[in-house]
Amino acid sequence: MKSIAAQVIVHLRKGPTRSNGLVLLRFLAVLVAMVAAYSVVFHYLMLYEERLGYGDREHSWVTAVYWTLTVMSTLGFGDITFESDIGRAFSMLVLVSGTLFLLVLLPFTFIQFFYAPWMEAQRAARVPRRLPEDLADHVVISGTGPVVDDLIERFDQFGQRYVLLAGDDIEEALRLREMGLRVMLGEPDEVETFQLCRASAAAVFVACGEDVANANAVFVAREAAPHTPIVSAARTASAAKIQKLAGATRVVEFSELMGESLARRTIGGDADDVADGNVTEEGRPTLGGLLIAEANASRTPLVGKTLRENRLRDLGPSVLGVWDRGRFELATPDVVVSEHAVLLMAGTREQLEAYDESFVIYNVSGEPAVVIGGGRVGRATARSLKRRGISCNIVEQRPDRIDPSDVPEGTRIITGDAADPKVLQEAGLDDASSVLITTSDDATNIYLTLQMRHLKPDAQIVARAERDRSVDVLHRAGADVTMSMASVGVSRILKFVARADILPIAEGLNVIRLPSPDSMIGHKIEELDVRRDSGATIVAVDQGNGDIRVNPPADLVLEAGSELLFIGTAETEQKFLEKYSR
Repeated sequence: MKSIAAQVIVHLRKGPTRSNGLVLLRFLAVLVAMVAAYSVVFHYLMLYEERLGYGDREHSWVTAVYWTLTVMSTLGFGDITFESDIGRAFSMLVLVSGTLFLLVLLPFTFIQFFYAPWMEAQRAARVPRRLPEDLADHVVISGTGPVVDDLIERFDQFGQRYVLLAGDDIEEALRLREMGLRVMLGEPDEVETFQLCRASAAAVFVACGEDVANANAVFVAREAAPHTPIVSAARTASAAKIQKLAGATRVVEFSELMGESLARRTIGGDADDVADGNVTEEGRPTLGGLLIAEANASRTPLVGKTLRENRLRDLGPSVLGVWDRGRFELATPDVVVSEHAVLLMAGTREQLEAYDESFVIYNVSGEPAVVIGGGRVGRATARSLKRRGISCNIVEQRPDRIDPSDVPEGTRIITGDAADPKVLQEAGLDDASSVLITTSDDATNIYLTLQMRHLKPDAQIVARAERDRSVDVLHRAGADVTMSMASVGVSRILKFVARADILPIAEGLNVIRLPSPDSMIGHKIEELDVRRDSGATIVAVDQGNGDIRVNPPADLVLEAGSELLFIGTAETEQKFLEKYSR
């Protein structure tokens, strides 16, 4: 810990502090000059009174200073007083000026120009301007907003070390620190900042600000840390291109990503498109031949039955869990598939195609879906629907927002207010099986969801939420599926940032790859009862030499050197390790 003397030296070296110190010194110089002048006048006035016959009035110079300070500080008149009128008039002058300087100006000057800056420096010292020299494999983050908030929350779950660049705004940095975030002062467009945060030793740098700020931060970070991976967020395709030119390793296009996510949850399309569109794993080698898929159960024979009754395991894929209007439930034999359920499954491509061949026919529709909102996300949704073989009509209040060349061929654009039933009728709401609400305003989306559920009770409503807190409200308003921009963006970023043995697949849910503990070697999977003990679901076993058993049989014996792939949360992983790695 620094000594007080060392802190004072550092404090006084700062430019604003030196300026404030000079002001205080000038004030003290004036005060000393006043005390000296008053002491001299006191000395000669006392001699003057002695000549007037008031007795012995000779005092030392120390006494003169003593009298001046006692009068100026209003400690009172006691042992030394004047008898003449001129002496008493001088006493009143000293008293009034002393009250002004010592009791008013001195405390104000001291607090304003020394104490307050000193306290501010003490507060600022709580937020570091550099990271320890031995720190490595941390994540450096720039930007603020819902995506950053969710990202940090997930890092806390993983135990991943990170630092958030808070600029040079000390108040904002302190506010973030008080919220429990790990922050560092420093602007993300300065090379020195990335040197001080040890970006060259970081696992990755994540830029999550506005497009222009991200491009600047990426460019500077690449200069300071040539070999560090950089993940950047972009709102538009042009911004993504510039950030790539600036040096980003990966660019996450939020609008395209949200459009794909909304389209993927939409019922309809043929078997091939459903199989391709549902796959969320991006070919990372940690999962071998395992694919993670989502499938809408709406309007299929699966609805109303338990997972045990549906016997989906006979087709090959394993059901990992069920989404039901924003609520995720891990798969158990007694889970009932509702009309709004989206199944999260794991399997090989052949197994997922077998599922499609059996169930996708129930959701084939020849009528266009209705997309409300023609902004970036709305247009991206239309393109993703087209790739799935689903046509759509876009409703947009401002026709100048839509470039016809940016939407798929054959897409109708209806100009008007989506709250007007006549406009919706023109867009084909009466015959549409799905309505996708894509505007960027959560309040508007809630309003439109309420209206769509009233006008079209049997339609599937897929809604976009800008913030996570709006997800539950949208579900209560009638949305069958709600996708949060923050959660979708974080899930994609985490695929490039998280531990190599973890693949995020849903909010708080991961595919985790771990070596089989010694306590499990030689045992059959059914003997271990991993799900009961830890909540984990084993979806694949890598026995080595490329022998990966997806959806392994219960009687599979785990061999030495094998690895397990299971579905679970950070808490699930901890329970698994506590149970089997002792």
